[in-house]
Parts: sequence; structure tokens; C-alpha cells
Amino acid sequence: MIASLLKNCPEAHIYVLCMDDYVFEYFEKFPSAHITTISLSDFETKDLLELKNTRSVAEYCWTLSPCLPWYILENYDSIDLITYLDADLFFYSSVYSIFEEINQGSIAIIEHRFTEELLDRIVNGKFCVEWVSFRRDSEGMRCLARWRNQCIEWCFYRLENGKMGDQKYLDEWPDLYSGCHVIENIGAGVAPWNYGNYEISEKDGSITVDGLPLIFYHFHQFQIVKKGKFDRISKFYSEKWPVPEIIYSRYEDALLAISQKIEIYDSNFFYRKSYIEKLFNAMIKRWQS
Repeated sequence: MIASLLKNCPEAHIYVLCMDDYVFEYFEKFPSAHITTISLSDFETKDLLELKNTRSVAEYCWTLSPCLPWYILENYDSIDLITYLDADLFFYSSVYSIFEEINQGSIAIIEHRFTEELLDRIVNGKFCVEWVSFRRDSEGMRCLARWRNQCIEWCFYRLENGKMGDQKYLDEWPDLYSGCHVIENIGAGVAPWNYGNYEISEKDGSITVDGLPLIFYHFHQFQIVKKGKFDRISKFYSEKWPVPEIIYSRYEDALLAISQKIEIYDSNFFYRKSYIEKLFNAMIKRWQS
């Protein structure tokens, strides 16, 4: 994600919340002027530590979604606009058209844009927490502070009283905040739940979505099985629509290329499944201790 974003937005500065020491040490090994790393020990506040053991790993990560941009805006006064991004995104073309569309909006969010077959899933949230922008103005900060407090109070993987994880809170934002912009560019936020809506093709080496440039794709559920082998997408989606080969093949090529750099740090990290499982289980055990 980071490499693809910098390729298509060279002026970007990326703040990475490292969820364990392993990731933090990796970025320390390969520093970049475009990346600032934040260790979990520096980031976690008393209120976060108190609720940590009450939530699953996924639920705790979702809880931190609004906490990260809040932390950055609180600690870096020079930032006027910040965008939260999921780590499983990949950028295929320039992001500047998105920011032109947002213009002076205080908040920017993206709809899931479910296909007709998946419209029932809107019960889990109309909007997707994959790209969420906040401006340092009264409305942007008010929205972010409220979302942070809501997720600290309740953020679980279940539908309950109009809530679902971190994302269903976004449903009411367009009604609550006049400065909330819903991004309309269909090239932003293409994902397994909506690619069936579009004609995806390639023109002059660029991928298009209904004739418009594909800006970024959300690789929900994508997994690395072993060296050179990937589990792309759930059959839940692929049985409904053919997998967009040109999108996935480019992502896989990028993963293989970046893996060569990662293997300098740890030759086993990407490809030994037992090692990854061991690392993941150790993370859970540490969080629960």
C-alpha cells in the first residue's frame, strides 16, 4: 500500500501505527523521509489499555481507526488534512482527483456501493472505513472526536442497536455534518463487494473502471498462502462475478517485488505460514496478558 501510494502521490507523508515491535523494528531498519512510525507503547492511552482485553484483535484494531488520526492531529500541528487508510489498499493511479473532489470539505467518506445482489449487507454500514478524511477545522475535529469516543465506548464485531464495529457510526455523518463529502469518483474504493457493478478493462497500460482510471482497490480477505501463491478472494464474491484478473495480478506482482526487500530483514516472514501463525498467536497472547 505504502509504495503504491507514494508512486501516485509523491508528496504524501504516511504515519504508520505499528501493532507490534516486529513491524516497528522493520521500519526502523528501512527508514524513509515519507514515513513516520508510531509504536503501540507510545500510542496507547489509559482508556485504550483498560478496554484492550475486552475486545478481539480485530475489534481492537477497529477501535484504533479513529484514534490514530486523532493522535496525529493532536501531536503534529502542521497537518491541516489527514486521511485514514486501510492497510490492504493498493493504488493504481493518481489520488489528486479525489482531493480535488473533496475540495474544502471537512470530512470525506466512501460508500460501499454494494452490487444489487449484496444490498442487504448495507445493514452493516453504508460507508466503508477504508478512506476517511478529516480537516483540522471545527466540524472535522468534532466529528473525529465523537467517532473516537464512540469506538472506545463500543466497537464489536456484531450488529447491535444500530452499531457495527467502527463503520456503522459513519451512516449518520452526511446528516450531522454539512461539511461531510461523500466521494463520488467510482475509481476510488473498488472492492470485492462492488466490482461486479463495473466494466473493468485495460487501456494503454492503465486499468479503467467504466472508462475512468482505477485509483485504488480494497483487497479484502486477500491472503498470502506461500511463496508465489495467493488466496485472492472469497468464493462468496468470485462465484457471483469473475475475479478482475488485471487488478489482482498487478497487486501480486507488487507483493512479490516488495517481498525481496522484506526478505533482507527476515527471509521467513512472507512465506512460512507456521511462522506467521506463531507471530500472530504471540501477539494475541501478549494482548491478553
